[in-house]
Amino acid sequence: MHTLQHGYRGLGLLLTINWDRLLYVAVIVGALYFGAFLGSL
Repeated sequence: MHTLQHGYRGLGLLLTINWDRLLYVAVIVGALYFGAFLGSL
């Protein structure tokens, strides 16, 4: 259980440090999906 808590804390730290990179990737994927949607109309 102690190892699980440390792993969860480490994952939270990684998300805290890299949330902006994850946001950029999500925005790019969303824009590509939206562009494909508009192109199919």
